[in-house]
Amino acid sequence: MEKTTNITAAVDSESCGTMVPRPFIIEKIRKNTADTFTIELKAVDGGDLKFLPGQFNMLYVYGVGEIPISISGDPARPNTQVHTTRVVGNVTRALRRLEAGDTVGVRGPFGTAWPIKEAEGNDIILIAGGIGLAPLRPAIYHILEKRRKYGKAILLYGTRTPADILYIKQLEQWRSRFDFEVDVTVDRDVEGWAGFVGVVTTLIPKAPFDPLNTIALTCGPEVMMRFTVMALQQRGVPTRNIYVSMERNMKCGAGLCGHCQMGPKFVCKDGPVFTYESLKDLFNKREI
Repeated sequence: MEKTTNITAAVDSESCGTMVPRPFIIEKIRKNTADTFTIELKAVDGGDLKFLPGQFNMLYVYGVGEIPISISGDPARPNTQVHTTRVVGNVTRALRRLEAGDTVGVRGPFGTAWPIKEAEGNDIILIAGGIGLAPLRPAIYHILEKRRKYGKAILLYGTRTPADILYIKQLEQWRSRFDFEVDVTVDRDVEGWAGFVGVVTTLIPKAPFDPLNTIALTCGPEVMMRFTVMALQQRGVPTRNIYVSMERNMKCGAGLCGHCQMGPKFVCKDGPVFTYESLKDLFNKREI
């Protein structure tokens, strides 16, 4: 494959504003599951791109287009931008065909962040469905780095089958810690699977957290988040303490195209992380 690093040499590293991509080199690209992959990027100029857990970047494949993808790396390592995504369209297919050494454009970071600072002193529960673990991973990195600032820390993760589980080795490392509880479940049992079977919401009633002093972060398919919110409310978690990531239909990252409009809100500008309290009147209206 012909390398494309030469086409962006003249781009000024200070010009990566709202609409101008900044050139990044692909350092690594690896397959996670049958339809997901992770890409690691470094700036051509060697500079950092600081971000907050929950934010996203716009990745531009030259000659094809761009797509919003959550940042799934460690916020303590802003010199490396990590993104995990599913192959779902022309841009992600083109991105998957690239190799180490190729160049992509990056705009960002954009959007609101998970309330990891506000959660200090509380129990914190993270609930992910499928690829929804990727936007939560930066928050997990931060929580584990600052572990003493939080009460109980719990990750509940659900996928369709064991073959769809992301970051398997990292999940094993996290589970081996004495200060971080990790439970993984699959929708369908398969031969050789010895873990939980059932949707991720079935793990919530048994999770050891104090409902009145818990901050809940959830990301996944909207139907999964809808039932997750219901299960958390049944446990007694106040709606003001429940946060959801609404990464849907984003296209420009600047609130100009309107693709991500949700009632009066633009997901790319007002989100993607919202308090459930701020969305509850819109969240259950399926026509929006």
